[in-house]
Amino acid sequence: MAELKATRDGYGEGLVEAGKNESVVALDADLAESTRSIKFKEKYPLRFFDVGIAEQNLVATAAGLAASGKIPFASSFAVFITGRAYDQIRLNAGISHLNMKIVGSHAGLLTGEDGASHQSLEDISLMRGIPGMVVIQPCDFVEAKKATIEIAKYKGPVYLRLSRGKVPVINDENYKFEIGKGIMLKQGKDIAIIATGALVNEALIASDMLKEKGIGARVINIHTIKPIDKEIIIKAAKETGCVITAEDHSIYGGLGSAVAEILAENCPTKMHRIGVNDKFGESGEPSELYKKYGLTAEDIVKAAEKLLKK
Repeated sequence: MAELKATRDGYGEGLVEAGKNESVVALDADLAESTRSIKFKEKYPLRFFDVGIAEQNLVATAAGLAASGKIPFASSFAVFITGRAYDQIRLNAGISHLNMKIVGSHAGLLTGEDGASHQSLEDISLMRGIPGMVVIQPCDFVEAKKATIEIAKYKGPVYLRLSRGKVPVINDENYKFEIGKGIMLKQGKDIAIIATGALVNEALIASDMLKEKGIGARVINIHTIKPIDKEIIIKAAKETGCVITAEDHSIYGGLGSAVAEILAENCPTKMHRIGVNDKFGESGEPSELYKKYGLTAEDIVKAAEKLLKK
């Protein structure tokens, strides 16, 4: 059985590794224990800044550090940093194109019991709309760690989306993360399941379930939602003729929208989007919420069978 770890923990370890570069600094909004930036604080206390519960100041301070030649990682809950500080992100990471890393933890329904006020389901849409912003959502602990190390080397603004809930570790330490490059995890000629974040594991389970029914389901991990890997998506659509997207985010503006845009312009294909359908979340166990909102492997299987009958 695969080990269970949260992507925020991968970020914590990756940030410490990235901190070997003395230009890297970390900032947090009184949530260092939750976002795991506390790991950086313990290792490099003189390069860590807690601005308190003030996300707008958090991003503005990070912008000043970036303008001074530092590489700031500004962390908070996804719903707070993208919502409360959107204007500061747009002006500084967007228009000024500063070398800032915006890190949103506790994203999606996987946040669980904290409820609708803390479950960010619109953050990818917000960040994806900012010109020049790279948007990344790792599928597991290893990918989060590797992604953190890589975005520290990348020059430009990045939004890194993380989760609190533990998910199976899919990758091993030999895994190589590359910004903008999708990964085919399973072959399949009948349908393609394109997933991101925690839904990558659900997609793998769904693929196994579909295999038992005689259906070959290709599984693709899209960790970089912007710039997205158009080539792997178009190839999958041409070779299977059916595409399902799966994400712990609203179906509007996230991975589903990004894939639909690509297919509409390049390869019109039968498609179904798995995600939260124009609703806010609520308090509950993540597994219960995934069932209620239709984000489980079983829901992917049902959608695939329905799509294939069209």
